[in-house]
Amino acid sequence: MQREEKQLEASLDALLSQVADLKNSLGSFIYKLENEYDRLTWPSVLDSFALLSGQLNTLNKVLKHEKTPLFRNQVIIPLVLSPDRDEDLMRQTEGRVPVFSHEVVPDHLRTKPDPEVEEQEKQLTTDAARIGADAAQKQIQSLNKMCSNLLEKISKEERESESGGLRPNKQTFNPADTNALVAAVAFGKGLSNWRPSGGSGPGQLGQPGAGTILAGASGLQQVQMAGAPSQQQPLLSGVQMAQTGQTGKMPSGIKTNIKSASMHPYQR
Repeated sequence: MQREEKQLEASLDALLSQVADLKNSLGSFIYKLENEYDRLTWPSVLDSFALLSGQLNTLNKVLKHEKTPLFRNQVIIPLVLSPDRDEDLMRQTEGRVPVFSHEVVPDHLRTKPDPEVEEQEKQLTTDAARIGADAAQKQIQSLNKMCSNLLEKISKEERESESGGLRPNKQTFNPADTNALVAAVAFGKGLSNWRPSGGSGPGQLGQPGAGTILAGASGLQQVQMAGAPSQQQPLLSGVQMAQTGQTGKMPSGIKTNIKSASMHPYQR
């Protein structure tokens, strides 16, 4: 009997030590989240989670050890209940439980969840039992497929982002074509001189005004010859004035002939 009591005390001491380490780690992590969130980095958060996970695994190993007695077989019975403040209880619970009265005993010595939580758990268990094996297997496969597709998309996005950061930006223009276009617009490089279809003197190369006047004059000449032969001479004189004069401005004689050409050839 004494051996079992000593073994129980040693197991409780080891369990309390592991729980104290886990509590300290949780307190430190919560402090970082509340006060150092602006300087907190993701690797630091992962380190904290890894520490908590390792401590939980160690606690489970202690509970599953062959020398650890089954705590479920142990019964805790409150011997004294008092509404007065207990300093020893305050020290052992680090100020969380000031009194050991009828109000706090059901919460701290409870071995089952609350009746509402227990009822919800039973309802979930009943709903899960109603689903057949085939339907459950189909739901499991569908969920696994969705998770696989989601993981594949996430992995693809990560690979694309990594490859996009490593390779340079793709060029969307040709520098040679850009330089040629700028040279053609600014300096006329690569552009050929345009010659009018009609005959012109050597001093009128590249001047489209004279060719336009000649072409218009010849058309007007044909109309006047068909409708009014008497007006051919003024028209030819206007053409001669256009050829000998400046090509930048249209002579007044040509303007007059254009107005006269607008008349109907059979006008009386």
